[in-house]
Amino acid sequence: MNTKRLQKELLALQNDPPPGMTLNEKSVQNTITQWIVDMEGAPGTLYEGEKFQLLFKFSSRYPFDSPQVMFTGENIPVHPHVYSNGHICLSILTEDWSPALSVQSVCLSIISMLSSCKEKRRPPDNSFYVRTCNKNPKKTKWWYHDDTC
Repeated sequence: MNTKRLQKELLALQNDPPPGMTLNEKSVQNTITQWIVDMEGAPGTLYEGEKFQLLFKFSSRYPFDSPQVMFTGENIPVHPHVYSNGHICLSILTEDWSPALSVQSVCLSIISMLSSCKEKRRPPDNSFYVRTCNKNPKKTKWWYHDDTC
């Protein structure tokens, strides 16, 4: 694991977080490999004022391997690309990942995904997926329903 890279990204998130995002400081007190990022829905969107939490888990292969990212906590956004168990259908979290991406760029992509939503609804296969999926969303072979994942 590239600990220097993670520490640099942690500092960047603490000092210059994307709009509506803040690092949950308690989540990084004991480990650098698992972070919780508190998120607030962007003004003027369907999620304005709503509060969410993102869980980031970093493997020993980070940044060559994407982090595991999912919504966690009591409020999982109702969105066509977010399953009710918190798993997120977003290509940069799997096959479109690049080591040039960062926690901040993932956060911005998720903010953008939520902000562009026109209708709050679950993915069409939510019930089946949640019943049958692995706990780790990275082990899912995603089938993208559209080109906006």
